[in-house]
Amino acid sequence: MSYDLAVWDGDRPRDDDQAGSTYDELYARYLGPEDAAVPPTPRIGAYVEALTGRYPDNDDFGGSAWVSTPVVDEASGPIVYLLMTYGRAEEVSAYAAALAHEHGLVCYDPQGECLRP
Repeated sequence: MSYDLAVWDGDRPRDDDQAGSTYDELYARYLGPEDAAVPPTPRIGAYVEALTGRYPDNDDFGGSAWVSTPVVDEASGPIVYLLMTYGRAEEVSAYAAALAHEHGLVCYDPQGECLRP
């Protein structure tokens, strides 16, 4: 079981509905199964590097925060889809959302269909 967040580079949507539409478009274009992966944009790459600096891809003690590693493989173009272990979701998602804000990126919760502050 995982908790997922999407983080992307772009203008902040005006509300959750617009964010959902933008997320659907970005997911279909960059993360859909029929599309080839596109290298992450510099801002997404820097974000993933900072995020995995705090929560590494490989935790030798078996406490990884990530369901899918390396995290950068979940990035394509202007979006990264983060799959966190459910047991660490509260801690990691709060940091991921705050870090996205610091990097000027949008953070969206696809389960709750809402923007993360």
